[in-house]
Amino acid sequence: MSWSPSYSWTGAPTTFNGTNAETGGDSNTENLNQWYQSGDQAYIIISACMVMLMVPGIGFLYSGLSRRKSALSLLWVTMMSFSVVIFQWYFWGYSLAFSTTATNGFIGDLHHFGLMNTLAVPSPGSALIPELLYSFYQMMFCAVTAALVIGAVAERGRMLPAMVFVFFWCTLVYCPLACWVWNINGWAYNYGVLDYAGGGPVEIGSGLSALAYSWILGRRHERMMLNFRPHNVSLVTLGTILLWFGWLGFNGGSSFGANLRATMACWNSCLAAIFASMTWCLLDFRLAKKWSMVGWCSGVISGLVAATPASGFIPPWASIILGVVTGVACNFGTKVKFLVGIDDSLDVFAEHGIGGIVGLIFNALFGANYIIGLDGVNNGVYPGGWLDHHYAQLYIQIAYIVAACGYTFVMSAIIAKIIDVIPGLHLRATEEAELLGMDDDQLGEFAYDYVEVRRDFLAWTPAKEVPTSDGHRFVPQHGIEGHANIANGNNSLLEKEQEKLGVSSRDPAKEQAAEAAVNSAVNSSESRRSITPPPAA
Repeated sequence: MSWSPSYSWTGAPTTFNGTNAETGGDSNTENLNQWYQSGDQAYIIISACMVMLMVPGIGFLYSGLSRRKSALSLLWVTMMSFSVVIFQWYFWGYSLAFSTTATNGFIGDLHHFGLMNTLAVPSPGSALIPELLYSFYQMMFCAVTAALVIGAVAERGRMLPAMVFVFFWCTLVYCPLACWVWNINGWAYNYGVLDYAGGGPVEIGSGLSALAYSWILGRRHERMMLNFRPHNVSLVTLGTILLWFGWLGFNGGSSFGANLRATMACWNSCLAAIFASMTWCLLDFRLAKKWSMVGWCSGVISGLVAATPASGFIPPWASIILGVVTGVACNFGTKVKFLVGIDDSLDVFAEHGIGGIVGLIFNALFGANYIIGLDGVNNGVYPGGWLDHHYAQLYIQIAYIVAACGYTFVMSAIIAKIIDVIPGLHLRATEEAELLGMDDDQLGEFAYDYVEVRRDFLAWTPAKEVPTSDGHRFVPQHGIEGHANIANGNNSLLEKEQEKLGVSSRDPAKEQAAEAAVNSAVNSSESRRSITPPPAA
């Protein structure tokens, strides 16, 4: 079989016959690119760079969703987590996830420690690209997942312990999850699980880990949560667009070549995203009777999340259904944090955990052989889902979901708790630091050159219930009167409305509806008092 720029057979462009089974050969005397098409390599290099842009995209998204006094700290933790992941992945992360010499099915060994024995042999993910390129591409997946998880520190988490958590989380959570489903010796891979680009390692891994970290970290100061709205919707939109752009490299590149399956994955990703965004906006409109830009962004992301495990397995028409179902599931999923009492401040679980689960279920229902075979490599390898009358795929997917969720939550909570009890590495900032803002407390730098006192401090800082030592009791005297009244007098009523509607930073329409309900109740009460006649003398 000779090399050809376009070929009719299935599988790799040519048979690998390198002179070294570990590295492919000697680059001093041999052309180690001979077994691969330059177009495939170029496409995956570009896709990896596109995925890298998702990390600052997450930073901008999280920064815009937070209050301005903690906006820069969220950019810092997402970008610093990228630095930690690059080292971890080079050090032993890639080896623990993808070394083929380990056969336990759970985690790899150190055969590729420090990228040893990682060069020109066909990658464990696809014969279309060499292992060195595959390791670089997969590093970006780990980086994106870690950046998603670390949003759990929003507004009350210390930065140094969070970075320590990232290193050990990558080692003990992400690497095993990736090994399970993408390593040829992984138990989920051999069980027949269909997970195209990371419903388990990336989406469940980020959603359940963020939930666990938030649980160990604890809730924010209750009254400081009353007006938790995105402070900069433009940043939220910018972050979403960067994420969408990168996601086309994330899902498209997971075909590991410039082929029809990559194009199909990009189509499916866009279809799921736009239908989820329209669904989310309609659900918000029914509450606030206004359209929401943040709602559009949240819907887009939820659709792309669901497309991550499914875009390389299902046909385009199924992606439309996927988008609608995911938009509904993730929108109502923002109520879960109230049910379990965990302050998942940026709703990472509602978006990524639930979205990833929905996408994995859709692989069982709508997975199709002809979509899988579009890469020209995996023809007839996978049995498909219900569309191909493979009904057992549903319980396979459910078993994988349960295993991934359980392992991720428990292990992430254990790691976070161990770090928290180490002297000097407690996860939580002080209450004073929380009120001051993480930018001032942890960074000493700010996202903006000014502070909008009315909204950030005076209007939304509750009155101190306990007087200070000199007998002074602080009561805000400025700001929007209605907001101050809510913060100081009607917070319990507002909290009930927030919980009822499932208020979320990703869903400001619900916050508006909750405030409107409180204001209506207060005004009604005041009206009744004004018309009540005085008691008879």
